[in-house]
Amino acid sequence: MAVERTLAILKPDCVRKNLQGEVIARVQKAGFKILSMKQVRLTKETAGAFYAVHKGRPFYDGLVEFMSSDACIPLALEKENAVADFRKLIGATDPKEAAEGTIRKLFADNKGENIVHGSDSPENGKIEVAFFFSERELV
Repeated sequence: MAVERTLAILKPDCVRKNLQGEVIARVQKAGFKILSMKQVRLTKETAGAFYAVHKGRPFYDGLVEFMSSDACIPLALEKENAVADFRKLIGATDPKEAAEGTIRKLFADNKGENIVHGSDSPENGKIEVAFFFSERELV
């Protein structure tokens, strides 16, 4: 199995609820190496560019609005099988459908405000990490 990179974003609801330390601890306990992280406030333009793949879908405008509503924390993560393992750790997009013990099952309120973003493929992991971090920021 190859080492992969994936992007996690602790979303505004995670930061508002002051759960970032708890979520990061779970990520580290699951064996992920944090290459870089920072707290940012996305503009609507930046959030829109990041989620451009969803443009035209019914949830796009609400997602952009939510992601630019407060601070969030992008993290560049690395591990063997990082993308699949991270998605398993966070659980289904809808916390009602997420497996017991997953981050979304434990902390998310609903499908729209679901605590954390995770890349959906190794290719997107590389693209998404590069969206937030330059190579020199990845330690």
